[in-house]
Amino acid sequence: MQSQIIIPQPLQPGDLLRVIAPSGALRELTTFERGVEIWRSHGYRVEVIPEIDDKWGYLAGSDENRRHHLASAWHDPECRGILCARGGFGSTRILENWNWGVGGDGGEGDTGNIITSHTPHTPSTPKWIIGFSDITALLWSLYKLGISGVHAPLLTTIADEPEWSIQRLFDWVEGRSLSALKGFGWGGGVANGILLPANLTVATHLLCTPIQPDLDGVILAFEDVTEAPYRIDRMLTQWRMSGALSKVRGIALGSFTNCEAPAGVPSFSVAEVLRDRLGDLGIPVVSDLPFGHEAPNAALPVGVKVTLDADQGILDIVN
Repeated sequence: MQSQIIIPQPLQPGDLLRVIAPSGALRELTTFERGVEIWRSHGYRVEVIPEIDDKWGYLAGSDENRRHHLASAWHDPECRGILCARGGFGSTRILENWNWGVGGDGGEGDTGNIITSHTPHTPSTPKWIIGFSDITALLWSLYKLGISGVHAPLLTTIADEPEWSIQRLFDWVEGRSLSALKGFGWGGGVANGILLPANLTVATHLLCTPIQPDLDGVILAFEDVTEAPYRIDRMLTQWRMSGALSKVRGIALGSFTNCEAPAGVPSFSVAEVLRDRLGDLGIPVVSDLPFGHEAPNAALPVGVKVTLDADQGILDIVN
């Protein structure tokens, strides 16, 4: 379990935020622009990279260019946060041989000499990274270095969020506390641990890579989209057989959007798969929490202490 987590200094109106596309090519220009306007309407200076609509196949530009944009934003001393345009696929590609340049030698798994939140704002000072879906890889990579990001709406999805969900994101990054989330408890008591939210598909493909963090004492929070029930089954079976769930303290489940089987094909429902693959682990599980690809997508801070109450169906951040 990560013993030290740094939450970046709270944002405030007037701060500069950089918009990058580290994953898939931008396709939803109208919703993207609406997302940018939401951040600007809260008083932030939002700088969009000129190459935001670059395309290289299904990627938002070459690996070299996307890696450059991430590095440029991360090391810019004036930039206080990084807003990710959309998900898709591609962030894991730019993390090959990646160096965040934060303490130690900056390599994956190196947690030595991590700078503290009291360090003056320098190019290597931790800053906010905000996104979900494919951005899971960036969030988990940072978590391994002891830095918290936010699993939260992308610029292409935030405009579809209810007002309370948008406010929840701004509350967290501006230094205010968050209320508990209510779902459906499966029973099994209460667990306390470190919150590690993720897209299930992306997280599964991070297992046994240098990006996979230590899962000891973690409360996993999973969501997914457009994955047939048998694929959800296959991924969760891999988690079981790999032993990755052996030290996990609890599991929080969000929405699994458009994860139905094709019409006329014999299948379990995704709810049945989740219950079958997770219900016998002997740890607290809460499902139907309001986060994921289907709004609302409530902001979930990475690496913070939480309580998961599977009797009451509550996920609560320990303030």
